[in-house]
Amino acid sequence: MMKITDPGKLLEKARSFDQEALGEIYDLYSDSLYAYAYKHVGNPQLAEDLVAEAFQRFLKALKSGGGPTDHLQAYLYRIIHNLITDTYRREPPPPLELQEDRLSEEDQEPAEIVSEMQEADLVRRALHLITPEQRQVIVLRFLEGWSTSEIAQVMEKSIGSVKAQQHRGLAALERILNEPQEQQE
Repeated sequence: MMKITDPGKLLEKARSFDQEALGEIYDLYSDSLYAYAYKHVGNPQLAEDLVAEAFQRFLKALKSGGGPTDHLQAYLYRIIHNLITDTYRREPPPPLELQEDRLSEEDQEPAEIVSEMQEADLVRRALHLITPEQRQVIVLRFLEGWSTSEIAQVMEKSIGSVKAQQHRGLAALERILNEPQEQQE
């Protein structure tokens, strides 16, 4: 079993329902799609369901002769984003989970750990107070490490629009985080 590394060839083989290519696509993108979905929905089971639904829609698109012609990653993220948006329409978003398990607890004093957890909670609350598009740009850019052009592809927006959303989102976060705490509750 030889791994296919060229995204164009991988997509070409997937269009003919080559099982190896489809498995490779799943292996390449499922973990990052899950992490993205989990950061937005905060529920591990729901995030898994959204990833499964995203791949099901991808296969359905391929079967009907549609799907991406290139930029497979952007296509899959677009699907998962739309599924998250549909989920939010049905019910309000839960609190956004930041990965507090990244704290190195052995090297920190308890007061430092508590302080960092409080800061993470403030950021989590603040992210829910900005627009969904601003939140998506900020999560992809700063938590996922995506470039502006990659975000533009996923969101189907211009690079300028993404930069504007990022600027407005960061400005809004700064205003929210600098407000006295009693105003935020």
